[in-house]
Amino acid sequence: MSRPSPAEPSPTGPSPSGRPAATQPSTPRRISARLVVLLGALTALGPMTIDLYLPALPRMTQDLQTNNSLLQLTLSAALVGLAVGQAVSGPVSDAVGRRRPLLVGLAAYVGASIVCAFAQSVGVLIAARLLQAFAGAAGIVIARAIVRDLVSGREIARLFSMLLLVTGLAPILAPVVGGQLLRLGGWRVLFGALAVFGVALFVAVYAGFRDSLPVERRRQGGAADALRTYLRLARDRAFMGYALAGGFGFASMFAYISGSPFVYQEVFGISPQIFGILFGVNGVGLMIFSQTNGRLVHRIDPHTLLGVGQVSALTGAGLLVAGAVTGIGGVAGVLVPLFVAVASFGMVGPNAVALGLSYHPEAAGTASALMGTLQFAIGAAVGPLVTVSEVRSAVPMAVVVLACAAIGLVARLALTGASRAR
Repeated sequence: MSRPSPAEPSPTGPSPSGRPAATQPSTPRRISARLVVLLGALTALGPMTIDLYLPALPRMTQDLQTNNSLLQLTLSAALVGLAVGQAVSGPVSDAVGRRRPLLVGLAAYVGASIVCAFAQSVGVLIAARLLQAFAGAAGIVIARAIVRDLVSGREIARLFSMLLLVTGLAPILAPVVGGQLLRLGGWRVLFGALAVFGVALFVAVYAGFRDSLPVERRRQGGAADALRTYLRLARDRAFMGYALAGGFGFASMFAYISGSPFVYQEVFGISPQIFGILFGVNGVGLMIFSQTNGRLVHRIDPHTLLGVGQVSALTGAGLLVAGAVTGIGGVAGVLVPLFVAVASFGMVGPNAVALGLSYHPEAAGTASALMGTLQFAIGAAVGPLVTVSEVRSAVPMAVVVLACAAIGLVARLALTGASRAR
């Protein structure tokens, strides 16, 4: 039996807290361009935290006298922190408002970034990265919640499209900027730059943002209510199908993020600066696919677009494995299919999230947090597989990229059906 079509959020429907609909925004509003930029910068904390120091990874292995596998844990720790941080920050901001947990998170982010900059061992760096990402996750979740607080209807879609343009630049520019900053003073400068970024956001929030969630709209159920909602979502087959599609799609991309610094620089001999440019090119592809998806979704069913994105990712990943194993095409035999596999997530991610959230408009914040947590948790689990031993070829990275793309497609078809929920 097929389940009902996903519900569209309605400004006249019940609030997540069960309060009357009158407490929800009932008419579309426009918010200032300055606030849009601030929200985009807050959501960019995630990709900035992950991507800025990627060009420095090989050099950090030498400076910290460690190996690739241990240093990879600094990336995995960041993903765990982002996963857990989203799960905690979302419900907390529903209970106490947006401003206070946002300021606390940014202050902790600055402190953890400073510890990263002065870390003398890989163990200290791993712990500091965990805290840094946990704190930065508040920006990702709360920025989305602020949009829902302030606007309704089609204005929500318009604003999220604008945020995507702002935050889409972060994974493109971060490695490029990181590669150039390495010329100035080594990898520690990169974490100093993240601390400065956090300070700037703290000042902007403190001086220019008033809480967007009135007291009368805050949830009163506490941790028990949040846990019950999480369990209810986890039992929903369709929701979990879309969540796993997005989660393994992100994990496929993260396998590329964690493995490419070593593959590009140690296997193919590419400099940190050129690596940053190549990484940026793949980021441009990701933006092109996501913006194309945004234009097509008004005319083509999102289930169809999700399927196209997953098949495209699987095709690119299959060609990537072939190129890595056979060596045909040299570096181009890896770079070109990798571009296709990575860019395809720009079509997989938005549709998976939109379809999953459409079933639970009454708990969109918690559902969004669960999907984000799942993404980063799966990414953290598969990341170490790419550098489980010394990187001598692109094959381990390619195999993990392919496996994640395949699992995401199978999970989505098994849990939601190939053409369910039209």
